[in-house]
Amino acid sequence: MSAPLLQVIVASTRPRRVGRMVADYIVERLAEQGGFAVEVVDLAEVALPLLDEPYHPRLGRYEHAHTKAWSATISRGDAYLLVMPEYNHSFTAPLKNALDYLNAEWRGKPVAVASYGGISGGTRAAAAITEVLVTLGMVVSSVAVAIPSVQSHLADGRFVGYPQADHAIDATRSALLSLLGPRSDA
Repeated sequence: MSAPLLQVIVASTRPRRVGRMVADYIVERLAEQGGFAVEVVDLAEVALPLLDEPYHPRLGRYEHAHTKAWSATISRGDAYLLVMPEYNHSFTAPLKNALDYLNAEWRGKPVAVASYGGISGGTRAAAAITEVLVTLGMVVSSVAVAIPSVQSHLADGRFVGYPQADHAIDATRSALLSLLGPRSDA
């Protein structure tokens, strides 16, 4: 039986972002713990234009190559971890756009949030995105990662972990595995 695929989605696309550093650290930690095959999906690299499909995503009638590629990427995932900053007490526009492009691809799949930011650790953004995820039919983990004062955990172009963050990553990983339930490739 193969390990389920956890897609770690990097939600920040702006220059000089720290999201990729946070995601890279989380991926390293997940690899140490096992249980998942992990794939990083960086929205800066995916570079979806503002939603431009003529039909509602629930129809699955995608006309653009970028949408078909995005659908194929997300369809591979068994679970998702959104690594997201807090912008003005909410989530990023590229993340909302990426979610809105698809419908059936998200439905019924587990998702958790790893938020980061200033003093709140991105918790307001995590709370704001939850309704969107539920509306898409995703199974939202009640366990999450929140990294306050993210800038104070950066050194030499890397995110430097600390015990509370590691514990939250491990707990989130366990929660996502639990939400997947028993697996069989038969």
